[in-house]
Amino acid sequence: MELAGEEDAFAAREAAAAATAVDVVAPGLATARGVDTERARQLAYTRRVVELVGSCDPDVEAARALVEAASIDRDGTVAVRARDVRALTGISTTDTERRVGSALVDRGFDVDLDDPDHELRVYFSDDTCLVGWTVAESVRDFSERKPTDRPFFQPGSMAPVDARAFVNMAGAEPGARILDPMCGTGGVLLEAGLVGADVVGVDAQAKMARGAKVNLDHYVGDGHVIRGDATALPLKDDSIDGVVFDAPYGRQSKIARHSLADLVGGALAEVHRVAPQCVMVADRSWVDEAEDAGWDVEQVFERRVHRSLVRYVHILRR
Repeated sequence: MELAGEEDAFAAREAAAAATAVDVVAPGLATARGVDTERARQLAYTRRVVELVGSCDPDVEAARALVEAASIDRDGTVAVRARDVRALTGISTTDTERRVGSALVDRGFDVDLDDPDHELRVYFSDDTCLVGWTVAESVRDFSERKPTDRPFFQPGSMAPVDARAFVNMAGAEPGARILDPMCGTGGVLLEAGLVGADVVGVDAQAKMARGAKVNLDHYVGDGHVIRGDATALPLKDDSIDGVVFDAPYGRQSKIARHSLADLVGGALAEVHRVAPQCVMVADRSWVDEAEDAGWDVEQVFERRVHRSLVRYVHILRR
């Protein structure tokens, strides 16, 4: 799996939504088993899935020798695409494509660089080279949903690529029901809806609930958004499959009628009641409060957004 971004552990955690035994083997690269290619196309921090042919030393001739010796059961035209992941090896990708491509030509394949039937990927990273056939590529259309371009916008909206990663971690897929109890402008709901989940949004402000529904109607065409209190959700026990929410940032003493601590603690308790898993994003650690609400804290990622903001991504399970 060709990972995106600079945080491999985070990308691998999201990739586990579409595969098993995900293991980062070099910067920007992971191996996995049982990959669901349809779900992999919906990942935010995995660019591409390849069927591994083999690995070798990070050397052009070693890569060529690997392809010369490999068993290949494909017919049709081919193209070779090489990448020096994060520019860690300094190896010429042009030379790699030429030398490995010539090995395929020697084996009777025709090269088509524009529209090949099969694409062979050669990845160099750190002290390894992985070679494999492309089987799935993620749909990189996040720029089409920039928060500032949506029908309803408010400052502080989450980037679509991050919202997609969070909903994948929370189990979003066709047939799953995903809740955001502090939905704001609906960015999380959009990404969950676009991967096929049924979405439910709640927000304390009527303006935000209305705006989130406008955005949902525009991009997804379906979904439920209501005005409500995240600490007293109008939902039955175990009625939701996964939850994602972005807790209020800062140290405000009051938010609506709740203190910040009461709001987040109450929301954690309520989503524990209605769902078995949750991804909570915040500007600080809420581990103690999550455990007090009954959650097992599986993992916490600290992701730097800019100099004055670090997002804490809490992966919670019942």
